[in-house]
Amino acid sequence: MPLAEQEQAVARMLEHAPGGFELVERGREVELAAYVDAEGAEALRSAFHAVRVEPVPAGWEDAWKTFHRPVRIGPLWVGPPWEQPDGDAVAVVVDPGRAFGTGAHETTRLSLELLLDLPRGSLLDVGCGSGVLAIAAAKLGFEPVRAVDVEEAAVEETRRNAAANGVRLDVECADGVVDPLPQSDVTVANILLPAVETLAPRLATTLLVTSGYFVSERPRLSGYVHRDRRQGERWAADLFEAG
Repeated sequence: MPLAEQEQAVARMLEHAPGGFELVERGREVELAAYVDAEGAEALRSAFHAVRVEPVPAGWEDAWKTFHRPVRIGPLWVGPPWEQPDGDAVAVVVDPGRAFGTGAHETTRLSLELLLDLPRGSLLDVGCGSGVLAIAAAKLGFEPVRAVDVEEAAVEETRRNAAANGVRLDVECADGVVDPLPQSDVTVANILLPAVETLAPRLATTLLVTSGYFVSERPRLSGYVHRDRRQGERWAADLFEAG
C-alpha cells in the first residue's frame, strides 16, 4: 500500500493482529505482515482486501524480532529488550509490543539527533507510539515529559516501556490535532506531514522538532522560524523556534 496510508493501516493491524506484526518499507510503499491462523487471515482480507497468504517457516514465532535492531545516537543506545545495550551508553530499552517503533526508523533517529542539542526543560511528545522519544527525553534530563497518542494501545505500551526504563511520564490518549495540549518548552512530533502542519499552530511551545516525512518535503509552519534540518537517505527531521 502507499506509504501515505501507513498510519491508518497500522491502526487496522493493531485491531486484527494485536500479538504483533512486521512493517517493511519498499520504496514509497509499505508492507505489513502478521502471523495468523485461517480465521485471522480471513479477518485481514476483510479489513485490507488485498492480502497475500504464505505458509510460515519454522521459528516464525520469533522471526519478527529480526526487524527491530538497536541503534546508537550519540550517548543514546535505543533497542529492544532481547539486545544487549552498550556499556557506556544511556540505554533506552523499548519493546514495540502492539505499537510501532523501537527507535531504528530513520525519523526517530533524526529526531533524537536534534533533541540531543536542545536546552533541557519540559517536553511534549505528540504521537508517542511506543514511547521512544519521550523515554529518551526523560533519560536526557527533560522534565516533566508528557506524551499523547490517538491509539490506546500506544498509550499502554508507552506507559509499560516507561516503567521498564525507570522513568516517569505523563501519558494520555488524545488526538493532537483536535484535543487540548499542555504548554511545553519543547515539542516533538514524529507524525505525518499534514498532521504536523495542522498541529503546529495549536501548540504553546518554544521549540518544535518535527519528522515523519520525506527529504523532498518541508513543513510550512506559520509563526515559526526554521533553525535546523537533519536528513537521512529518504527521511528528514526539522527544528523550528516559535517567533
